[in-house]
Amino acid sequence: MPQQIITYWKLHKIPILLVILSSVFYFVFAYHLERTDFIKLITLFAALFFLCYKLIQFEKWNFKFLLVIGILFRLIFLFTEPNLSQDYYRFIWDGELVRNFINPYLYVPNSFMENQDIVIANAQELHRGMSELSTKHFSNYPPLNQLIFGLSALLGGKSILGSLVVMRTIIVLSDIGIFYFGRKLLKNLNLSPHLIFWYFLNPLIIVELCGNLHFEGVMLFFFVTSLYLLSINKWQLAAVIYALSISIKLMPLIFLPLFLKHLGVKKSMVFYLLVIIVTVLLLIPFWSPEFISNYSQTVGLWFSNFEFNAGFYNIIKDIAIRFEVKPWELIKTYGKTIPYTVVLIVILLTFVRKNQSLSVMISSMLWILTFYYLLATTVHPWYIVFLVLLTIFTKYRFSLVWSFVIILSYYAYSQTDFKEHLGILSIEYIIVYGFLFFEIFRLYAQKLLFRKN
Repeated sequence: MPQQIITYWKLHKIPILLVILSSVFYFVFAYHLERTDFIKLITLFAALFFLCYKLIQFEKWNFKFLLVIGILFRLIFLFTEPNLSQDYYRFIWDGELVRNFINPYLYVPNSFMENQDIVIANAQELHRGMSELSTKHFSNYPPLNQLIFGLSALLGGKSILGSLVVMRTIIVLSDIGIFYFGRKLLKNLNLSPHLIFWYFLNPLIIVELCGNLHFEGVMLFFFVTSLYLLSINKWQLAAVIYALSISIKLMPLIFLPLFLKHLGVKKSMVFYLLVIIVTVLLLIPFWSPEFISNYSQTVGLWFSNFEFNAGFYNIIKDIAIRFEVKPWELIKTYGKTIPYTVVLIVILLTFVRKNQSLSVMISSMLWILTFYYLLATTVHPWYIVFLVLLTIFTKYRFSLVWSFVIILSYYAYSQTDFKEHLGILSIEYIIVYGFLFFEIFRLYAQKLLFRKN
């Protein structure tokens, strides 16, 4: 055994040293970083990205090694509170309501604190920890996500840290599931299975999902499992799993029209029916006459009230201000156009592209989501996680670049007035647009060359 260890060390000395260094950086990230320390934040993030690149370069065919270290990096965050996001306070708050059989869609935290008997463990601490926007709005997390919150509160033993550990465990298991089914899907698409590590070892994924407790990873587990089932022609079961993805986060809803051409009219109608049935069944425990108005009101805020790390919108805003247009009037008008624009893009890609092929349909999903995020008024770093997963099943890599430079958006958190720096945001989007156009022209040139030959 000692001789085997020595031999393994000699063969993998550099990767092991990179793992140790990465583990130290993740530990510092988890336990010794304030989100106001922007320089330390971007330095750690850049170092982790470089180390991720080198680990994949050295060991991309050593699946067990990279799987184990990917899990190890996530477990480093297990017993700490998120330091880059305060959303987890609302997760636990909603979970406490669900645990006590109270509908989280019917009460905003402020009114509950004022008018109801407190049955929530750590209510004062949770309420103080939430953002002001969160305390005065209804919950916008779909039903299955609420059930996970409730399970975390139940198993957490009325402890904030206990609930966090349960949530992180679920997120880590989901990422392992993404690794498993993502690798299988890559093989079925005749792509290199090692590409899954650009998701699994990506620092943005580890920090934003396991570190900051965003549930995009759970949504993507169901999403990629559904795509894998489609790849082996189990489309009925894929529909059921796809509905579970929607019931964690609503984003997969916008891709549903693409299945019309992929499955054909008859099969797609059954697919849609199964998605509706499962979604409604998950919704029944939370149903009330006020649900639709409360939920739509909260979701609508993301289009017409909030702005963060916007790309195209900031250009429009800068031009509008020169013509003395009020910013609060602009965002309401601009926000109302986004859903119609996205719907138009979805319809266009549904009928123009050859989505009968699963690989083409996935690339259509990538483009729809890319257009939406480039147009959106709010693009939090964890939103890009979805693009990172989609991109590994395509020929494009601009999402990986975006997953690196989007950390620049955290500059706003280092300012006492939460003010964004348009110069820093410009660097982010110049790089993203530049690499995006470079890839488009490169792939177009390759197609022309292929046709000539």
